[in-house]
Amino acid sequence: MERAFQTALWLLQPEVVFILGDIFDEGKWSSSQAWSDDVRRFQKMFRHPAHTELIVIVGNHDIGFHYEMTEFKLKRFSQVFNFTSEKLVTRKGINFVLVNSVAMEGDGCKICRMAEAKLAELSHRLNCSVQAQSQYQKKCSNVDKLPPSLPILLQHYPLYRRSDSQCTGEDAAPLDKRNDLFTEKYDVLSVEATQKLLRWFQPRLILSGHTHSACEVLHDGKIPEISVPSFSWRNRNNPSFIMGSMTSADFSLYKCFLPFENTVVAIYCAAGAVLVLLVLAHFQSLHILPFPFVQHLITKHKAV
Repeated sequence: MERAFQTALWLLQPEVVFILGDIFDEGKWSSSQAWSDDVRRFQKMFRHPAHTELIVIVGNHDIGFHYEMTEFKLKRFSQVFNFTSEKLVTRKGINFVLVNSVAMEGDGCKICRMAEAKLAELSHRLNCSVQAQSQYQKKCSNVDKLPPSLPILLQHYPLYRRSDSQCTGEDAAPLDKRNDLFTEKYDVLSVEATQKLLRWFQPRLILSGHTHSACEVLHDGKIPEISVPSFSWRNRNNPSFIMGSMTSADFSLYKCFLPFENTVVAIYCAAGAVLVLLVLAHFQSLHILPFPFVQHLITKHKAV
């Protein structure tokens, strides 16, 4: 994964990299020492030049599912990655809304209430910036204006969909899994949370993760959501990532695949075998055996 990420940085030279959560396996259970070790490993693997900005969104493996999420875990994550739940990031006139989708439970928990309040506030600011001023003159008189661009939502959980039955492509879920029904608030957001986000923001694009498989869906017949598959060979044989070119009014997305894991393993095994053969051939040309213990075994065998 480290080599793949560093190669992608070197080849593509992105301005901003977004990671859509689950950067750790056991962040929800980690002790302080284990957490520190994981953070150091992440910072080594995902090191990046100063001209590239790395923005990380929180996932359930980082702070736990809703019933495991605590203020301590969320604060610990936020302090390391400068992640603020329900944060607006604006770059070159493009508005990105970072959503803590784990907090979109809708049960009134403290973290959930704060998250929804922040989202509602961001929605108001964005609507005041995008809509015609004559319509909202009174409501928006004291609101700090943002670039008049519909936002892009970035979150870990996908918005609600029944299953992956409509998903296609070589990195979609396996055929025997595509009709498995998703569980709300576990595999995807609830219908209620989905409707809230769509109503509040009317985003022009949604990028999500969590399922480890790719999928493209349209919400309300016009709002595209792309579930980005896992970047780890641990989760799938053909990891990939999305490269995007974006402006305040448009975007183009391209999918970039990593090599198949079995292909990488086969190449390493073949290279190792060739190296061994070359070493043996070299020693044979010198009429000597490559390892003293081999000479010893052969001599002992002849003596017997």
